[in-house]
Amino acid sequence: MEELLTVTVDGAEPPTAATVHAVQAVCDKAEDRPGRGVVAVQVGGAPAAGWTGDLDVMRVSKWERTLRRLERLPRATVAVASGDCGGAALDAFLVCDVRVVAPGTRLLVHGDATATWPGMAGYRLVQLAGPARVRRALLFGVPIEAPEALALGVADELADDPAGAVAAVAGLVSGLAGKEVAIRRQLLFDAATTSFEDALGPHLAACDRVLRRPAVEAS
Repeated sequence: MEELLTVTVDGAEPPTAATVHAVQAVCDKAEDRPGRGVVAVQVGGAPAAGWTGDLDVMRVSKWERTLRRLERLPRATVAVASGDCGGAALDAFLVCDVRVVAPGTRLLVHGDATATWPGMAGYRLVQLAGPARVRRALLFGVPIEAPEALALGVADELADDPAGAVAAVAGLVSGLAGKEVAIRRQLLFDAATTSFEDALGPHLAACDRVLRRPAVEAS
């Protein structure tokens, strides 16, 4: 049976040391056993007023590095969001390969009395949907409701049954090698910003990797 790894990120609190540790722990397992299977990230909750009071830039930097690690895992990742989803929960949601929202979910870019939070969630929202379509969310904190998230491509699926959605993703990636998924993901990321000439080498290298691989591979 293909392995399912899970982690929960609560957006009601800032990215604490415990949250960072939990995500890093599941990354450790996925990297130590980079075979087949998925990492499921359960997210929900949104920060209250004053949520940045105990943050400093070093903790934010560590959290962003942890998210980048999650984003590059040698396994497929699926996030399932429910209820209001902001702060650390929104961050974790946006880095996953497949993003599922339950009915009633709202994606929230939180801030304080002066402006919205300028974290990398804004960057990822623009990468997914384009600046014009997420302008109100990023500038003014207007919630992105579940149907809108689906229409924007920020979410991939609206599902009443989160467990069933995770199982469906596991079926989707069944038989795929995690290391190869990670390579295809990076090619996908690079395609948005790389010229054809610069992209050709990495694509040829990936093709060569496939052609040199034994016909039956255990990883």
